[in-house]
Amino acid sequence: MDDAAANDLSVGELAARTGVQAATLRTWETRYGFPRPRRGPGGHRRYRDRDVALVEQVLRLRGAGVSLPAAIAQVIAGAAQLEPSVFTGLRRHHPDLPAQVLRKSTVLALTRAIEDECCARAERPLLFGSFQHERYFRGSAARWRDLAMTARLTVIFAEFDGPEGTSAPAVESGSLIMLPLPADAPLRREWSLVCESAQYPACLSGWELPGQHGIADADRRFEVVWTLAPAVVRDAAQICALLAESLAPELRLARMLSSGTPPSPSADLQRATGLLSRMTGYLEAAS
Repeated sequence: MDDAAANDLSVGELAARTGVQAATLRTWETRYGFPRPRRGPGGHRRYRDRDVALVEQVLRLRGAGVSLPAAIAQVIAGAAQLEPSVFTGLRRHHPDLPAQVLRKSTVLALTRAIEDECCARAERPLLFGSFQHERYFRGSAARWRDLAMTARLTVIFAEFDGPEGTSAPAVESGSLIMLPLPADAPLRREWSLVCESAQYPACLSGWELPGQHGIADADRRFEVVWTLAPAVVRDAAQICALLAESLAPELRLARMLSSGTPPSPSADLQRATGLLSRMTGYLEAAS
């Protein structure tokens, strides 16, 4: 048995991870073709870590009032396509997220504020960062090594050169992995940070606007979305995990995502997020 198969889940384990009874999962499979298991040598159902996230997506849609057949159809359709980037995935699945056009200096300030809070709380988060080019990561490398010391795992996407010119992941330590992006990867146009944890979820993703040749680095402009909403952050983390696995399948990051249905953001959190967005907008206008 290969390592991937050894890490597969039984229907009972999938039920335990999602809170959906095994009998219900079998009924869904019979009626809707979901979730779709592999079959082991003895004919037993075997599931991937990604199936946990897909079932949880169905539960979130059901909680939002979507019918079971429609929820399953929506999740199946979304699972058929690997999101090419964090920004694209968030805009597709959460079109109500407000977007702001911000200078890179403002994006960097927001990113560092999230990093500092994440590091201060030391909650063993799962961290993802997308830096476009290696030189941008190197400017923040010391901070991210510190963050990695208290994270379950830290994954960096950038235009890295792999060992001996290959695209293999480079591992600096047991919890810091650097993944080189292919030349045509949409992530090369993005600046993203995802902090997936039970108590302090946060994510920010910005797409660099085209046509900015010759503009000072700090003044480059990005269309940015950011949020502290647990369900949205979970989706961003899943996008990152699947992108990482597409670059390095041996990582199997999806199994590290938090299980269970994320809570809805509180009214206080929504108000605080709205206030900070307004402050950011005024700071941009004044600069």
